[in-house]
Amino acid sequence: MITSGIFFKNFKIQKKSLKIKKKLEKFIAENNSIAQSLKRNYQDFFKKKELKKYKSFKNIRVIGMGGSSLGTEAIYDFLKYKIKKNLFFINNLNPRLKKENNKKILNLIVSKSGNTIETIVNSNILVKKKDKNIFITENKKNYLYLLGQKLKADIIHHNNYIGGRYSVLSEVGMLPAELMGLDSKKFRQFNNLIKNRRYLNALISNVSSTLYFIKKEKFNSVIINYDKQSENLFNWYQQLIAESLGKKNKGLLPIVSSMPKDNHSVMQLYLDGFKKNFFTFFYVDEKNSTKIINKDILSPYNFIKNKSISNIAFAQKKATENIFKKKNIPFRSFEIKKRDEKTLGELFCFFILETILLSKALKINPYDQPAVETIKKETRSILV
Repeated sequence: MITSGIFFKNFKIQKKSLKIKKKLEKFIAENNSIAQSLKRNYQDFFKKKELKKYKSFKNIRVIGMGGSSLGTEAIYDFLKYKIKKNLFFINNLNPRLKKENNKKILNLIVSKSGNTIETIVNSNILVKKKDKNIFITENKKNYLYLLGQKLKADIIHHNNYIGGRYSVLSEVGMLPAELMGLDSKKFRQFNNLIKNRRYLNALISNVSSTLYFIKKEKFNSVIINYDKQSENLFNWYQQLIAESLGKKNKGLLPIVSSMPKDNHSVMQLYLDGFKKNFFTFFYVDEKNSTKIINKDILSPYNFIKNKSISNIAFAQKKATENIFKKKNIPFRSFEIKKRDEKTLGELFCFFILETILLSKALKINPYDQPAVETIKKETRSILV
């Protein structure tokens, strides 16, 4: 156990690096805006009491792209069992997008730059002055800031120094978490984690091992996910890793596999195909998982009697790990014991720190996305 909610088994190939430890210590000492957002005392650009006026809204529409939406989606799905609100995510362009007029909906429009074309288009179609609207954007006269002013909406400042994919524990993720009825402070565990030697040692060893795989030209980081409610957590992770590290002809390709469904498709490739992959197993222990109906089980399958779906998924996970061991396929494993804000915050921290440490070791700027910006400019030139 690296925390009370997370059992973590590291790669069999253990690489310990004093350089990675020093890079982590330096990041902690720098106390930049991203590090601050992970801490309990981070000062959000909103006040909880100001959100009380939105308490009656049962339906919330989140309009945003990439990091402006993915973190909130991860929170909503991972903790859905304790959320009584309905959230709808407008996170792509849909040629048949229609406004629902029969529901009382709160619109939450998120874009750091305030000039994201997809968010502008979707807002144009869906957001009206008569609606209740909240905008989260930089404190600049960008398109969405001006639109928010025109609509007399609440405008929450997006921290200028935190990019979208790192913003989940800032106001970008924590304001919607509060609207969901969750406690934002419980997510921010950085103060405790930097005192947790097991957590830090696991992180440092994990990063060092990943760098070893990169040197061996293993560039595919495959997530073997056994938890349906964590799919959006790994969609968030996919953007974090790919957009942060994919520069200067370097990087990792994060691939998310949904298990056990993918046992019947790509697992054959993972086991017997090319050897350019390393893997992450992820499983959540569901206490109230649906159980097998014993009386309806035919005798050849008596061995699944008294089992829950969670029991069966765990057995499949352990079986797959055992075969990976026999074939010397590199993997690490997360088993989640508690599905709550604290554990999810610890996972967010782990993956954010992992990404930043990898980037520093690879001598890459983890905070920009210059190639994507060229597509935005080219799109604008075509439309003009």
